[in-house]
Amino acid sequence: MRVPRVNRKAVSAVAIAAAILVFPTAAYAQCGGASWYGPGFNGKRAASGEVFNENAMTAAHRSLPFGTKVTVTDQRTGNQVQVRINDRGPFHGSRIIDLSKAAATQLGFRNRGTTSVCLAAS
Repeated sequence: MRVPRVNRKAVSAVAIAAAILVFPTAAYAQCGGASWYGPGFNGKRAASGEVFNENAMTAAHRSLPFGTKVTVTDQRTGNQVQVRINDRGPFHGSRIIDLSKAAATQLGFRNRGTTSVCLAAS
């Protein structure tokens, strides 16, 4: 009796699909530097067209679609906040997100100015 040959690409595709279905994962994940902004931009138009409010739980990201909800986890403390992307940036070094003053305050890094975070969006 002859055993049929298995297509490795097909097996790999099935294994990946099964892993995605079995293990809950975020549709997007990224780690890097975070900063915050607010006072000089409060009341001005964000890239999305809405008026920026430094006291709202919002953030700027270079490429995520406006309206995307992102969970931001501070790698130093484990504190988390959920923000909505409504602006573009940051445009400084290796930072991946600019948080509103309110989000930075809730994460606990406002006095430091920057921190290391991981983002998860679904």
